[in-house]
Amino acid sequence: MTHPSAPAPAWQEAVFKVLKQGGVRQIAYVPDAGHSHVIRSAIADPDIEDVVLTTEEEGVALAAGAWLGGDRAVLLMQSSGVGNCVNMFSLLQAADFPFFTLVTMRGEYAEFNPWQGPMGKATQAALELMGIHVLRVTNPEETEEIVSAGFDAAFQAGEKVAVLLGQNLIGRKKWERH
Repeated sequence: MTHPSAPAPAWQEAVFKVLKQGGVRQIAYVPDAGHSHVIRSAIADPDIEDVVLTTEEEGVALAAGAWLGGDRAVLLMQSSGVGNCVNMFSLLQAADFPFFTLVTMRGEYAEFNPWQGPMGKATQAALELMGIHVLRVTNPEETEEIVSAGFDAAFQAGEKVAVLLGQNLIGRKKWERH
């Protein structure tokens, strides 16, 4: 994890650039180090409402409500949060809402926490089973293009899209004793 005052990696800056240029007005999240730059940027931006969630499925409902109110919202979550959302994803299908989420992956690259493995391995399949189109970023240089393509598919074509941000982008997580 980068220090809060350190400059963000270019791929994280590219993510926020796409959201800002795309007119996102609400960003919902459960705090996550992989999304830290986007979260800090949303908090600092007076045109974006940042919404801290108690659980990820609240973000699915928030995104639907934002759309009904004329706003674009994005849900930021970790792969472990996808499992919390499966039932709520039916709202997207039943009401045919566009949906866009950015998912930082765990359980795939040098993972130290055994609890992250099962959902990390099942994330893409779970999303696809619920009718959500999945794109994946593994190379930092591809971030802006892939996030932008997913964003456009959601908000121009009305699709339900998840962009998985590979754990290798975020870097190796290490257990630290304090």
